[in-house]
Amino acid sequence: MARRLASDASRRGLTIVSGLARGIDAEAHLAALEAKGPTWAVLGTGLGCVYPFENLALARRIIAEGGALISEMPLDTPPSPHLFPRRNRIVAGLSWAVVVVEGRHKSGSLITARLAAEHGREVLAVPGPADSVMSEAPHRLIVEGARVTSGVKDILAALPDGHILEA
Repeated sequence: MARRLASDASRRGLTIVSGLARGIDAEAHLAALEAKGPTWAVLGTGLGCVYPFENLALARRIIAEGGALISEMPLDTPPSPHLFPRRNRIVAGLSWAVVVVEGRHKSGSLITARLAAEHGREVLAVPGPADSVMSEAPHRLIVEGARVTSGVKDILAALPDGHILEA
């Protein structure tokens, strides 16, 4: 689902912003690259210390294909748990809308969604199987008033007028 949403959004001219983490983040960045759309990876480390290390090739590809790696940390800052919520604040600030595809009840995606909502950004969530722990975060957000999304049209409808480029 993350791949489909990111791919479709990229084809509509939207920039995909995420945290280069394993799983959903990496899938979203890859989908944007495959769709020839822009993607920005916000790191919770310094630019000289890409984390997770297995996404180093993805980080290099993002740069090579005209995307951006963004960090507020000094160049060689290693990963540390307290830095990732700070990274999520930047992801939320760079985004007109935050889409939560999956996550547990203590997921970093909930931090990003809360920060986005506090700053007037739209929050959307993809409902998942009720018995899946990975649906905890999106289901919680839906209960709290997030828009339900099952496709890019829902995301486009949530954006302020004038922020969509037709592809």
